[in-house]
Amino acid sequence: MSTLLTLLDAIDDLPQVRDLRERTYDGLGDTVVDVGCGGGRAVGELAARGVRAIGVDLDPAMIDSARERWSAGEFHLADATALPLDDGSVTGYRADKVLHALDEPERAVAEARRVLAVDGRAVLVGQDWDAIVIDSDDPDRTRALVHARADRMPHPRIARRYRNLLLDNGFTDVTLEVHTIVWTDATALPLLANIGGEGPWLDALSTRAHQDRLLVAVPFFLAAGTRA
Repeated sequence: MSTLLTLLDAIDDLPQVRDLRERTYDGLGDTVVDVGCGGGRAVGELAARGVRAIGVDLDPAMIDSARERWSAGEFHLADATALPLDDGSVTGYRADKVLHALDEPERAVAEARRVLAVDGRAVLVGQDWDAIVIDSDDPDRTRALVHARADRMPHPRIARRYRNLLLDNGFTDVTLEVHTIVWTDATALPLLANIGGEGPWLDALSTRAHQDRLLVAVPFFLAAGTRA
């Protein structure tokens, strides 16, 4: 299993994240594309609801894992800016924890508008990588590690722009919510390892986790709009 998929599983298994994921399914209609589908969890869950769910990812390993894990749903290897879908062919578009990794997230949202039917719903959800809060005995190093991890991706703060991205592409009835996911135990360690790697910093936070003294908080932005 890839390191990224392990991290995604650790996050997606949290009850708070599961509740947020369920919220993103509201109003998507009967034909939904999940862009950046990763291991396919959302596609499988939507398909179980009777939805025609289409998962798209640019990583062949993710698509292979998704197909192994979920017999329902469709999975395609494709770019978020060039979806293998006709104009107006879906009622719902969902992009979860993906726009920060794209070189041109604006083009992905324009593509969402293209593939959505009139009155279709687009949902963008993701974390702000530059706003992660970690209680640590070494706050200076923690701040430096968080910012360094953010700087390794193309658009670590794109979630702050979700509402404006939808408005810029002609979506209406645009809403925005912020949901803070909180960890206080060892389930946060895969995320922390992804930020700081192995070593004394992670060891100290692991000790905190096992002493019930850990705090990690990550803001997730959820924006939604209607294709006018």
